[in-house]
Amino acid sequence: MPEENKSNKTNKNAKTENSGDDSNESGKQRREFVRALSMLTQIGVMMVACILIGVFLGRFLDNLLGTSPWLLLACTFLGLGAAFKSMYDYSKKQ
Repeated sequence: MPEENKSNKTNKNAKTENSGDDSNESGKQRREFVRALSMLTQIGVMMVACILIGVFLGRFLDNLLGTSPWLLLACTFLGLGAAFKSMYDYSKKQ
């Protein structure tokens, strides 16, 4: 009879350990998912911010100097280049 109790306890401990591994794996997967999502979000925000800064700077300079639409186009393309460079730098860092 005591041997049966020992084997039951061993089985219960094994089940508990296995369930802990499953929750640990799902926690790791969740962390990896959140990390990947945060990286994608950061890259998207960086790109949009660079382009918008170029657009607003170009519009401001065009209104100031009366050179519409040339500085808007030039600054937009500079912002686009800055966005790709910042994305490249970020990917090298990671």
